[in-house]
Amino acid sequence: MSSGSSEARSTDSGIAIEPVYHQSDVDGLNLADALGEPGQYPFTRGPYETMYRQKPWTMRQYAGFATAEETNERFRYLLANGAPGLSMAFDLPTQLGMDSDDPRALGEVGRVGVAIDSVDDMSRVFDGIPLSDVSTSMTINAPAAVLLLLYRLVGESQGVAPDQLRGTIQNDILKEYVARGNYIYPPHASMRLTTDTFAYCAAEMPRFNTISISGYHIREAGSTAVQEVAFTLADGIAYVQAAVAAGLDVDRFAPRLSFFFNAHSNFLEEVAKFRAARRLWARIMRERFGAKDERSLALRFHAQTGGSTLTAQQPDNNVVRVALQVLSAAFGGAQSIHANGFDEALALPTEQSAKLALRTQQVIAEETGITDSVDPLAGGWMVESLTKEIEERAEELIARIDERGGAVESIEFMRDEIGDAAYRWHRSMESGERKIVGINIQAEPDDTRIDILKIDPDVERAQVARLDSLRAARDEPEVHAALDAVRNTARGTDNLLPPLHRALGAKATIGEVCNVLREEFGEYDHMKAAAG
Repeated sequence: MSSGSSEARSTDSGIAIEPVYHQSDVDGLNLADALGEPGQYPFTRGPYETMYRQKPWTMRQYAGFATAEETNERFRYLLANGAPGLSMAFDLPTQLGMDSDDPRALGEVGRVGVAIDSVDDMSRVFDGIPLSDVSTSMTINAPAAVLLLLYRLVGESQGVAPDQLRGTIQNDILKEYVARGNYIYPPHASMRLTTDTFAYCAAEMPRFNTISISGYHIREAGSTAVQEVAFTLADGIAYVQAAVAAGLDVDRFAPRLSFFFNAHSNFLEEVAKFRAARRLWARIMRERFGAKDERSLALRFHAQTGGSTLTAQQPDNNVVRVALQVLSAAFGGAQSIHANGFDEALALPTEQSAKLALRTQQVIAEETGITDSVDPLAGGWMVESLTKEIEERAEELIARIDERGGAVESIEFMRDEIGDAAYRWHRSMESGERKIVGINIQAEPDDTRIDILKIDPDVERAQVARLDSLRAARDEPEVHAALDAVRNTARGTDNLLPPLHRALGAKATIGEVCNVLREEFGEYDHMKAAAG
């Protein structure tokens, strides 16, 4: 029986789409077992029993730019407009463990996030914001442990005990080697920092999510939805293996693992992707690692709408794209969602576009009724067929990574696979096979005029001046002694975070502590690694 055009169609991952779906399309899938109940294994329907019926997802609006004071102002604005959680962006020097006066930082200070050099900067970011009342997500990887400890120091200055601090650090270094490029140390040294952070937080900061294993940047680099799931979970496997090898009990740290996925525009594939990732991870944790705590099996994730889907041409169209992507993440059962500003193909979001992005989430949560029932698309033949297909294809890719020795040994393999997928995507767009409104269909003369956020060049000079003042006022012998302790610990096997905490508390800078680790661990050279 045919319906409509006989033209072959497929998802962004190349999964064939049937003109009409029937019961036979999910044959071989025991829906009762494959779905389960919300909050129960295999968690296809969500990690919690009531999901959004109890409360909607956390609406995190990513912010951070220029100075600590300006970021503080934006955070206060978002909290005043109903954002229950904060998501913090750092400038490129901070992401790479460099101080603002490092010659390599020239021209980048405060440009794509806030500049953080020391505990003083972090204190200014959260001035007047009680850390006992907010949950903060920090998009930071190579120096993640350092920024986590700065956050702890601010909490201590506010009288908030470490075990009361809530939030997430991204801390996913493997995807930096694979897709994003903001790495510092070689992989095995980076993995030590990651597992040290797992152990430290289990003992000191048990309410903080120690890693957000990120498929977001893998997707932004050009991967398919299937590759996003496979490579993200393969990275997750590597982190769990490393932690277990370091002597940690899986059920002690696994409940604090979280994930970070992208929400793109192929609506039903995206919904199915999130559900497939949950089911596959639950099985991996139970069968591969023998996890017994149900919380260790339940994949929890943050989603951000697809930055690479936004267009500089006809930017108002991005409002529609973002709304649909938020909807796909909500139907997929996200625990928190960030909605991009419609102007982010042009610059960092303005206050007005950030507010509109937040209102987009609020309208979807409060006015559409999708929070009234858990996993409302469950049982649909197309959704269940796509969920099953994505799960099976992702599992096959993970097996190929296992054959190569795991994610750490498969960095170049994953890079190549993503590169090939990105090339195919661009070819399909250039040929017109993939249609993008405002780009290759319904294009118009580019006469768009919108206000965009501009960073004052004086920001860099002012930040360097603050850094000079910090160094002039601190106790230099105390700083040097603390940095020596970091160096000695790096040469051994003890947990690195306690000496890092002491050094940062003495007002050592991010660049200073990271440079000690650079000297001991070395730096990763992608070109040498690619050459074998």
